[in-house]
Amino acid sequence: MGDVIGTTAGNAAGIVGLGFYVPKRVLTNFDLEKMVDTSDEWIRSRTGISERHIVADDETTADLAEKAARRALEDAGLTPDDIQLIIVATATPDYFFPSTAALLQDKLKCSCAAFDLEAACSGFVYALVTAQQFVASGAAQHVLVVGAEVMSRVTDWTDRNTCVLFGDGAGAAVVSRVPDGHGVLAFDLGSDGSGGNLLAAPTSASHLFLGTTFTAGKSGIAQPGGPVSKSYIAMDGKEVYRFAVNVMGMSALRALERGGIPPEKIDLFVPHQANVRIIDAAARRLGVGPEKVFVNVGKYGNTSAASIPIALCEARDEGRIKAGDYVVIVGFGAGLTWGSCAMRWV
Repeated sequence: MGDVIGTTAGNAAGIVGLGFYVPKRVLTNFDLEKMVDTSDEWIRSRTGISERHIVADDETTADLAEKAARRALEDAGLTPDDIQLIIVATATPDYFFPSTAALLQDKLKCSCAAFDLEAACSGFVYALVTAQQFVASGAAQHVLVVGAEVMSRVTDWTDRNTCVLFGDGAGAAVVSRVPDGHGVLAFDLGSDGSGGNLLAAPTSASHLFLGTTFTAGKSGIAQPGGPVSKSYIAMDGKEVYRFAVNVMGMSALRALERGGIPPEKIDLFVPHQANVRIIDAAARRLGVGPEKVFVNVGKYGNTSAASIPIALCEARDEGRIKAGDYVVIVGFGAGLTWGSCAMRWV
């Protein structure tokens, strides 16, 4: 297990623009009732999810990222030429290589460095902290951070335990210098690779070195078998739930403590949108009332690295985030990974 806790004293950097995009196709719980043995009531009561968005056949991760990125740039009052670095957080890239960030750079027609970052559902928090470090150090003036996922293409639509959970989408943020005392104030990043087998999607080459297929099971998800033919998500739901409930609140509290921010000063808590029960448990750990928690998992499902930027953008657009507010974001995901940021909004 490893973790990094940091403050951001010195040159302040934070989010100055937001945008998101979700595909037009909507898949409801009632649609899923016709596909697998499940029900709308079962899904909603256990996850809080009612529907999710699914990409069209000709849509890619880079396509979603571009739409979200252009909206974030417009929101920030910048053009692609203003960006010195693109970081795309994704667990569902279009290729092993080139990076989705490089594809996005070409779509935007800007001249800058670009790379992908993979920390699963924690990816946006990791990417935001990385961007903040680039800007605070003076290495970049404006960094474009995108969380983009096409989870539907790594979902086994015959597995009722996982196919009800995920959706597709992208969220983007522009990170730039901000007034002192604002932006990212403190963060907490961590990982525990010993839990890597609890939530995974194998690559097409996994059988070459693992000799396994990936299926859900009480003993974990990497089970003896033949070659991997599909890169589907497999998850030990109970263990992931136990991990998430513990780590979400813990990580958020550590970031707040490092930033010298008492929990009662939180104006809005924006967690990774995976499961409403996990969100409720994390909020209780923080001592934050429901009126200070943003939840939109019902509309989008778990969009992995896209979920936090989508939620941030919606919260801001709905007037739930205002200048001067203290905002805490926290994510958890495969790896196992976790990450949180305490911010003061510009």
